[in-house]
Parts: sequence; C-alpha cells; structure tokens
Amino acid sequence: MNMLIFIVVGLLVHCVFLASIFDIYFTSPLVHGMTPQRTPLPPPAKRLVLFVADGLRADTLYELDDNGTAQAPYLRNIIEYKGSWGVSHTHVPTESRPGHVALIAGFYEDVSAVAKGWKENPVEFDSVFNESKYTWSWGSPDILPMFAKGASGDHVYTYCYTAEKEDFGAQDATKLDTWVFDHVKNFFQAARSNQTLFSKVNEEKVVLFLHLLGIDTNGHAHRPNSREYKDNIRKVDEGINDIVSMLEDFYGNDGKTAFILTSDHGMTDWGSHGAGHPSETLTPLIAWGAGVNYPQKVTSQFFEDDFLKEWKLEKWKRLDVNQADIAPLMASLIGVSFPLNSVGILPLDYLNNSAHFKAESIFTNAVQILEQFKIKMTQKKETTLSFLFTPFQLLSDTEQINILRKARSYIHQEKYHEAVSLCKTLISLALEGLSYYHTYDRLFLGISVVMGFVGWISYVILLIVKTHTGLSRSTHDKASTVLLLYGFAAIGILIAFFLLIQTCPWTYYIYCLLPVPVWYAVVKEFRVIQDLASVVLVFPLGQSIGFLVAGALGIEILVFSFFYRSTLTFGLIAFAGWPLITRLWTQAKVTTLNWTLLCLLLAMFPLMPVVGREPNISLVTVAGLVILLISSFSLACLCKSKNKYVPKKDLTILLFQMLSIALSTYVVNSTHSSLHHKQGLPVINQIISWTTLASSLFVPLLSPTFFFQRLLSILLSLMSPYLLLSTGYEALFPLVLSGLMFSWIYMEKEVLQHYGDSLKPKLAVLNFSYTTDITQFRQLHLDDIRRSFFFVFFIVTAFFGTGNIASVNSFDPASIYCFLTVFNPFVMGSLLVWKIVIPFVLVSCAFEAVQVTTQLSSKSLFLIVLVISDIMALHFFFLVKDYGSWLDIGTSISHYVLVMVFTIFIMLLSGLAQLLTTKRIELWGRTKRHSM
Repeated sequence: MNMLIFIVVGLLVHCVFLASIFDIYFTSPLVHGMTPQRTPLPPPAKRLVLFVADGLRADTLYELDDNGTAQAPYLRNIIEYKGSWGVSHTHVPTESRPGHVALIAGFYEDVSAVAKGWKENPVEFDSVFNESKYTWSWGSPDILPMFAKGASGDHVYTYCYTAEKEDFGAQDATKLDTWVFDHVKNFFQAARSNQTLFSKVNEEKVVLFLHLLGIDTNGHAHRPNSREYKDNIRKVDEGINDIVSMLEDFYGNDGKTAFILTSDHGMTDWGSHGAGHPSETLTPLIAWGAGVNYPQKVTSQFFEDDFLKEWKLEKWKRLDVNQADIAPLMASLIGVSFPLNSVGILPLDYLNNSAHFKAESIFTNAVQILEQFKIKMTQKKETTLSFLFTPFQLLSDTEQINILRKARSYIHQEKYHEAVSLCKTLISLALEGLSYYHTYDRLFLGISVVMGFVGWISYVILLIVKTHTGLSRSTHDKASTVLLLYGFAAIGILIAFFLLIQTCPWTYYIYCLLPVPVWYAVVKEFRVIQDLASVVLVFPLGQSIGFLVAGALGIEILVFSFFYRSTLTFGLIAFAGWPLITRLWTQAKVTTLNWTLLCLLLAMFPLMPVVGREPNISLVTVAGLVILLISSFSLACLCKSKNKYVPKKDLTILLFQMLSIALSTYVVNSTHSSLHHKQGLPVINQIISWTTLASSLFVPLLSPTFFFQRLLSILLSLMSPYLLLSTGYEALFPLVLSGLMFSWIYMEKEVLQHYGDSLKPKLAVLNFSYTTDITQFRQLHLDDIRRSFFFVFFIVTAFFGTGNIASVNSFDPASIYCFLTVFNPFVMGSLLVWKIVIPFVLVSCAFEAVQVTTQLSSKSLFLIVLVISDIMALHFFFLVKDYGSWLDIGTSISHYVLVMVFTIFIMLLSGLAQLLTTKRIELWGRTKRHSM
C-alpha cells in the first residue's frame, strides 16, 4: 500500500476509534416529548433570586479568618438565623457551562456538549428559566445568552457587560460584580416609574439571576488564598445584603421572595478549575426566604470530611446536595414545572412547608423523571427487533402503575412519610432504568470496535513483516483472494441489513462495518501469517517468552504512567542502565555517561508536583539564562569547527534566535511584575509575544540542515514561546529533554558501531537534506523495536513530565498572560495546546535524526510505533467507565482520548518533523527538500 494512502486510511480508522468512545459511553442523555410536571399545590414564593458566585469555593466562604471573623458576615448570619445551608457537589468537568446547565436545567451534559464552548450557544433543553413567567438576568456575556436563546418565547431578558471587561490583568475584577449589583438596583428603580415593567416584576413565577464573575476572575489572577479573592467575597456579601434589602423594600416585605446562593464550580489553590479536586467540586449552597427551612440546630452530625469543625458550623445542620438537585428545588419554591430533562432529586430538607406539600412535590419529581424513562424505553423498543429486546426488569409497566397508585393512595390517606419514601424508591429505579436504556447498545458496539482494533493491529504487524523484514516471500493466490473478497462482502451486506431493519444511527454502520475490510486485509495475508508462525516456532522458547514479557512490561509501564507519573521515573532509571546491559559503556564512556546523567536528571521531573501550583518566575529566568549559555557555547564551537565553514547569514540567524530567547525571558518577568502591581499587560510585551510565537516555526527553516545546527535551531526557536508560556520549573524541562535527545542520537550511532555498521566517517557531515538512496535502507531487526519503544516512551514523558490530565483540564491561566489577559477560551486553549506540543516536536525531530543515523526508512519505524500506540489504546478502551466517582469517569475517558490523540498526532508529527528538519528556505530564493 502506498504510504500516503496508508496514512490517510490510518487517520480515518483512528478517528472512528476515537469517536466510538462517545457513542458507546457518552452520548447525550436528552430525550424529548415528555409532559411538563408541576406541583399542584400553591407555591410558597412568587419570585426567586438566584445568586451564582462563579468560582466560589465552599471552604473559602464558610471558613473564619485568623481573627475568627466570617469571610461573608451577612451570609454567615443567614446560616445561623434565617436559612438552610450545605455543600453542593458538582460533577466533572468543573467548568462554567456544564455547571450552570446542572444548576438551572437539572442534568449533567454529556462530554461532547462541553466541546460546544460557552459563547452564544443556546441550550437545547428545558430549564427553570424557560419554565418561569419571566426571568431577568445580569452578568457575563459567556453565560447569560445561551439560556436566553434556548428559551421558548421571549420572556428571558439578559443584561451583560462587554467581554473585554473579563480581564485577568485588570486592576480590580470586583467591578464585574458591582456592575451587576448597580444594574439590578437601577432596573428596579426604573420599574417604579414604568407601569409595564412594574406589572411584570410583580407577577408570579419570576426569576432574577445574578451571575457574579469577579470571584472567578480574581481567583484566576491572584489565587483563592489571595487578599483580592477574599476581598471580592466580602464585596459580594455586601452586594447581596444590599440587593436583599432593596427587594424587600420594593415588594413591601411581602415574604414571597426566595433566595439561593451557590456556585457553578470551585477553584484549586493555584487558581484553576476543570478537574475533580475537592476544591473544585465542593461549592456552597445557602437558601433563605419564602418556603425555605430555618436553621436547624443539631448536637452531632457525621460527614467524611472535617470541614464542620474548621468552619465552626457543627451546631447547624448541614444539608448536602448534588448540583442538579438545585433545579427542582427552585422549581418547587416558585411553582413552575420541573425542567423536562432534570435528573435532580428535590432536597426536601430545604423546604419549610407542610408534609402534604413535600409529598406532592416529590411525587411530581418522580413522575417527571419517570416520563423520561418511559420515552427512553419506547425509543429503544421501536429500534430493536422484538425478539432481541430485553426490557428493564425492575420497572415494568405494571410495576410503574402499582408504585404510582400506591404513592397517590398514601397521599390521599395522609401517610406522607410513606409516600415520600415510595417516591424516592421510584426515582431511584427510574434513574437506574434511564441508565440501562442509555447504555443498551454498549456491549454490541464495544465488541465491534474491539474487533476493528484487533484487526487493524494485526494488519499493521503483517505489513511490517511483509515489507520490512524479509521473513515472508509468499505471493497471493488470485482465485482464493477473489473468493475471500466475495465472502467478506456477503458478511458486510448481512451486517448492513441487520442494522437497517433496526433503524440504527448511521454511526453504527461505521463501527460495525469497519472490521469487515480490516479483517479481509488480514485474512488475505494468510501466507504471511504462515511464514511468521514458522519463524516464531523455530525460535528458542525461552527467548520468545523473554521478548513477550519485556514487551508486555514496557507497555504496562506506559499505561501505568497515565495514572502515576512517577512510573516514568522508574522507566528512565532503567533507560540509564541500558548501556550497562549492552556493554556500550566500554566503547563510548563519555556518550554513555552523558546518557545516564541526562536520564537521571529527566527522571526527577515526574516526581515533582504538576505544573501550575505556584508560579515561580525565577525558574523561568534560570531556564532562559541556561539556554543562552548553551547556545553561546554552541556558537563558539561552530565558529572554531575545522570541518566546515559557517556562513555569516547562518550565524546571524543563530544570534537572532538567542536575542529572541533573551527577549522572551525579559517579557515573562516584565509581564508578571506588571500584573502583580495591577498595571495590566503591557502592549509592547503582547506584540513581542505574538511575534515570537508566529516566527517559531518559520525561523528554523532558515538554518542549515546539518544535524547539529538544525536541531539546535529548532530548540532555540521553540524555547522562546515555551518560556513565554511557562510559570515555573517546566521551563527547564525542554532543555533536559533536548539534551537527552541529542545523547540518544549519539547512542544509536554507537549501537550501530557495536554491531559493526560504522557511521563515523559520515556523522560529522551528516545532513538532513541528503537524498537517501532507498537501497541503503536496511531490514528491521529486534533493536528497532527498542528504538520505537524509546520514541513512544519519550513522547509520553514529554506530556507527563510536567503535568497530568487534571493539570491540562484545569490549567493555570497565568501561563498565557504574556499573550492575553482577557478571557477567550479558544485562544487560551490553543496556546495551551501549543505549549504541550512543543516537547512532542523536539522528540519527533530527534527521532527523525535517529532514523537517518540508523539508515532505516521512516515508514518501518513509524509502523512499529503505531502498533505500540494502538496496543496502549486498546488497553485504555477496556478501562473506560461511566460509573464510580466523577473524577474516575473523567480520568478514564481522558486517558483513552489522550492515547488516541497521541496515535493520530504521531502521524501528523512525523510530517511536521520531516518539514522542520529537511526543508530549508533560502531568503534569496533557493529551496532544498529531502525525500525519504
């Protein structure tokens, strides 16, 4: 197969494998066609005020300061004298959109929905706002419009400040919250003189939503333990006090207003969110006003955490909820229909109402969730052949009717406690049934994808054996090949017909039909399989087992590193001892010593805390100075070199790159100093940063394509933007990694010399741009599997050396402050991705050099790398789960997505590395290109 066609097919196959995980585990739970359900009794409140303090941690709000004073005195007074309180447990990912959807719509969006972003995206489901008579909202342009545009009719009104105000480098982010409070006050002041508006705000079923972003912005900019973050909490506390007083005065103290304060997510100590750390998932919930229970004193209460004592709130009953439970609570308080897709369970302990009202409310909640279950069951039944359909046994049609009748009977008999208990049982069964039908096709799809995976890996192995080892010289029997083609075509037609009569989604056709051509390609190479088997069978059994154990151990080390970064340390220590096993240390002591020391130095990074905890700009400065020293030494060596003349233009390019490193080091220090003094991001720093980033991929192409000069040029060019994106010790990581990569190239040269293939006459003048004669390529041997494993290991180390899944999901915004401080998730995300990619590029360019050094075609090593990566991906496919803690769920899917992206990315990196190493742009018009 042509290599270009193979790469295109490989990309498509891996994109299918990547997408499959979302169809199997994380499809949207939304169903439509339910009947709205509302409590039939009069609600306790006419209006609800929802305060969402974005990024507010539960512990920071509830704790006392060093003087024993509350962080928020007014809200503390509410907890002790007027309302109910607790902790709202959010789900991963702890981001603004999914957090607000859970709060206001009562369910947790599927993973794919998070990729929609936040800006201008209407929600495609029901919400408390949609069910209200009128909703007025004030706050961020990232949150409010999506609920207004998703509402039916024109009854959700939004008042937003401009996006430019969301500036992490602003002098005072509390202005975002004072803007909201001031505009709410002005709104009600205007309502006094506007009869139409006055009538609307006095209607029933009214919601007032105040989105307060200042705390989140100050948390990102200054950290949650900073004075700015805590001062912002006090400002919000004062603002809420003013709003409550103003509303009570406006409505004449009618006692018909309910208030809820909560947060969409928390924040880590280092000012980020997105993952599942308790500081991100534990948010405050305080409710008071009409229909809400007063404080309940208790003598003792048990929670797994020790927060009650820390907060000095052990006397007041703590009522914890899941974040989605807040939506039915709001609906119950003002008497609107429960959001149609809500899976929240009404927290009855928050209600201050009759037992009858509570029983009717939880009954309504149960019917609303049961409606979703019935729709889901009907949908699945209609798309499954009757003899294959297996209903959810615990909640049959008869059982549903019996439970509903019994619960209604209990309510009529005023046995409210029994009715509540039965309704909670029904809710539990309905939620379990929803999950059952939601995952109904999982086993069927999983088997199809695994068949495709195993077939693809088998095909690539056979391709390696057939084209790069010389083990097989068999030819195809044309007649049997045609017969085989007809047989597999018939299987494909049968599968397609089976899917068609069940009206399956089009994606099912892809997952189920993909294994057919893949396994056809495998079975077609039956003679190659026979040749391979005959070679393996004559191989000594002990050696075969040894190779298998070593391979399995290597794969497991890579897999374990996704869970425990420190595993990479053990791997690097083993790499450090590799020359001792092969006796390379006897023939190249200096090279071996460099390799060992650099392996041990790099092994320290996975033992360090993940990047983003606390900025340490001095380490970034040290990294900048070290790279300047290295480049100065390299420049001196080039100038003194007797082997070749270095043109002035090449020296000029190198000096320009050194200047870029110096400028980047200065800009990082200058920017963080300016932001620390609340002077904002200097424009000149921003211009330098973006210019440096734009030139980082272009400048290396101007340098000579000799091994040393081109690799040094790539390192210097990529280090400049990496320094700008660094906040701590990670700035040193690419330096150590690159040093090890240089050492790796020389080690591989020594390995070839060890086997008698001396490259010494060539290495001094080895050039990436030399056209390699294909006859010089050698066949694969076992050492090439080791080289490929090294590459995959270094790629994984490039990612996990300074971070992990959680550190990416909740990255520190301080790392992008040299480029922008105004909130822009897509630009910020792109910069983060480029920071992650830079170490990958360094490793890939080194691997390109190894391929040239070892006289091996890039295709053969690439295929081995593909097999190793795919075996890892299959491993993680079986580890994906959607049960257990939300951190476990998020981690399992992240691992699979990451390793699949690695596999796809390696294909693209191969092309990028060839471009960066082999192509040279002459400013005077001459272009060189290397073809391999």
